[in-house]
Amino acid sequence: MKKIALVALAVLSASGVYAQKGVEDGSRYGQGEDSINTLRYMSIYTEYVKTENYKDAYEQGWKEVFRDAPLASVSTYTNGVKILHALYKAETDAELKAKYSQELMDVYEQRIKYLDKLNLQQKTPTSEGEIMGSYAHDYLSYNPKPTVAKAYELLRKAVDLSKGATQYYVLDDLMRISAQRFKAKKDNEEYREALMQDYLDCSQYIDEFILTQTNEKVLEQSAKTKDNIDANFVNSGAADCETLQDIYGPKIEANKSDVEYLNKVVRLMSIFDCRSSDAYFQAAEYAHQLSPSVQTAKSLGALYLQQRDDATKAIEYYEQAVELEENKLAKADIYQTMASIWLSKENYDKSRSCANKAIANNPNKGAAYILLAQLYAIKHHWNNEPALDQCAYFAVLDKLEQARRVDSSVADKANELIREYSKQCPKPEDLFMFSLKEGQKLEIKGWINETTTIR
Repeated sequence: MKKIALVALAVLSASGVYAQKGVEDGSRYGQGEDSINTLRYMSIYTEYVKTENYKDAYEQGWKEVFRDAPLASVSTYTNGVKILHALYKAETDAELKAKYSQELMDVYEQRIKYLDKLNLQQKTPTSEGEIMGSYAHDYLSYNPKPTVAKAYELLRKAVDLSKGATQYYVLDDLMRISAQRFKAKKDNEEYREALMQDYLDCSQYIDEFILTQTNEKVLEQSAKTKDNIDANFVNSGAADCETLQDIYGPKIEANKSDVEYLNKVVRLMSIFDCRSSDAYFQAAEYAHQLSPSVQTAKSLGALYLQQRDDATKAIEYYEQAVELEENKLAKADIYQTMASIWLSKENYDKSRSCANKAIANNPNKGAAYILLAQLYAIKHHWNNEPALDQCAYFAVLDKLEQARRVDSSVADKANELIREYSKQCPKPEDLFMFSLKEGQKLEIKGWINETTTIR
């Protein structure tokens, strides 16, 4: 108090008897006698705050400082929140409760109004988003009659300002209020789309928020918020595949150059497993055209195969994925997928070509050798002599043995197939008449066109 009194005396001496409030001239404390009053009030109410005597702090200084000297100190606002929280909770009279609630809202609005100048007093400035988040949360928590419209407006603004730095409880509030708003007017398509966007944003931002936290209690509450965000959205009844198709289907073409919009549609429809919907396909294809990647190409390939049974279109996208992929091992995986697709469609030439490309990129790709073995078994006919014709199965065994040799992860499957295909091989006595015996080389012609060893 002594220090503040000395400052007050110095200000008074410098300004003579002239007096003017800080709210009037934009100064921090005001001028002359008004500056002395501001500093005196600050000294008095601050002592009451320290002892948690919030009623006296409110009545003996805080109100005057807040009203007359908005730039006096950031603590005017932080202490004001403490004071008004306490008074609101303790009050039973409805009129007074409403009064304290409004004054609390005024604290937030005035701090935002003077934020830039107040931040000059701090080493670490406070963001508008942080203040808006607290404002929105307190509007719901310390208000006898909050409206959904006002709450949504404040919450949405807070989240837009802070994004991934938004406090978990603000994200929780936004999803709850957005769902409540939609449920009250389920025929309002604007509210429906807003709820979907709120869900996308809150889901993303809670994940970003969690990544920056180390406090166990905050992490625990954030995890609950994450569950609440999902629950509020699902329980709102705002979305199903038919609804999403009706909402976004007619808009895809008009937004085909907006990759952010397209990705939003893809993400939403993925959440509800609407991958067979026309809107999903359309949005995913346009998004890939605008920003092609290995992942989007592979995803579209899988979509056309699984949802439309369109192998030709699926292969087109897998071929794009191969072109975009730089890692050889990853290329091998894509070629293996293509080889399997062609095998299922009985295009054996293309299947073998892709399997060989998989091996060229990854010589240890055991699954590719197994696929070649299966192809050889299918296309084993090459000679009119039954015993010689069956020698093709030695080539089948070559591929299976190579598979288990280079890739232990496929050893069990390779051994199982070796046991099965060994039964198809000719017996030594069947080959005797052709002067063929164990250990000799034999060229298998026809589709296989490889040299094998008699077993």
